[in-house]
Amino acid sequence: VADEKDKKAEAPPEVVDGDEDGDEEEDVAGTPAGGEGKKKKKKKKPKKKKAEQSEPPRVGLSKLFPDGKYPEGELQEYKDDNAWRTTSEEKRYDERMAMEDPELTYNNIRRAAEVHRQVRKYARKHIKPGMSMLEIANTIEDGTRALVEENGMESGVGFPTGLSLNNCAAHYSPNSSDTIVLQQGDVMKVDFGVHVKGRILDSAFTMTFDHTYDKLLEAVKAATDTGIREAGIDVRLGELGGYIQETMESYEVEVDGKVYPVKAIENLSGHSINPYQIHGGKSVMLVKNEDQTKMEEGEYFAIETFGSTGRGRVVESGEVSHYARVVDAPRVNLRRLTTAKSLLNTINKNFGTLPFCRRYLDRIGEQRYILALNHLVQQGIVQDYPPLYDQKGSMTAQFEHTILLRPTRKEVVSRGDDY
Repeated sequence: VADEKDKKAEAPPEVVDGDEDGDEEEDVAGTPAGGEGKKKKKKKKPKKKKAEQSEPPRVGLSKLFPDGKYPEGELQEYKDDNAWRTTSEEKRYDERMAMEDPELTYNNIRRAAEVHRQVRKYARKHIKPGMSMLEIANTIEDGTRALVEENGMESGVGFPTGLSLNNCAAHYSPNSSDTIVLQQGDVMKVDFGVHVKGRILDSAFTMTFDHTYDKLLEAVKAATDTGIREAGIDVRLGELGGYIQETMESYEVEVDGKVYPVKAIENLSGHSINPYQIHGGKSVMLVKNEDQTKMEEGEYFAIETFGSTGRGRVVESGEVSHYARVVDAPRVNLRRLTTAKSLLNTINKNFGTLPFCRRYLDRIGEQRYILALNHLVQQGIVQDYPPLYDQKGSMTAQFEHTILLRPTRKEVVSRGDDY
């Protein structure tokens, strides 16, 4: 627990009213005899200073957007058979109704998206080789909690910050005992989420500190852009995977005189997102397949792509950090292990079905919980998500945005100036 001095130092700067030009005009009370009457001069109202974000980011969005309205993401019109939606009066009406429905409102996810943009802007500027994985994760999560104004299950971190390195493509987040330090030659995937009332914003980018793997990053970013461009209402998921694969695998990377084709990682995917559920049931594979499932109006999708200089397939390996309570978990009698029952109550109260990691349990004061956590996994109540690795020596990259399939247009809510 921080002492009062630390709390004071960490508190966000206050937003104060001030008179920018300092000019004041006096009232003229009387009029000279026989003279021309003078109009009473009004005092200038002092102007409010506009709130600004701090570095590191700690000013909550309610101070930056006092009207409670958050920026739209990038708008893209639907293509081909769905182009009519843009001007349809019926679909415009549907969209207005969605905006007014507290269960469907876009404003919650836009708030989460604005948090993501501001936190990642700071992260991309300040993350450097020599920083530990724990320091990087805390930088991102502390900023997220402050800007979203964390409030129990109402708003907070959407899932553990992924900082997967090199041939590790996903699901690595440092545990409290982690000692790994970022190196100059590393390729690091930064995947973090924000939620507001269960609406999860999921977006990721890849960082490198030399130019060796620039083409790998270019390939994956282009593949993500293709997925976003081709996504839409009634688009079949198997065909969308083919578009992503075609773009990704048109690239190659030269490393130390040897050329490596970029491969789409065939057993990773993007996904639909449900309230308080990061994987909503539909998958956007990164290779062409026979899935005839269609995207539907009103759905949220994370379009994320992963490319590799290796075999293009990942396997589970290493120490687990990511967990989530199973949405439709079986009812199991936990009397035999009372610590497991207690831990499940803690998970339900603090995370619900949102993903969490061991650091988050440490943060809320849980101790000696590994046996209980493993028991919940064995009983099928909690799902563990081990890190996912391609072959040793390969490099992997990831880019990701969240899109809304609105009735009239597609909104890339997480898009910003950076990518």
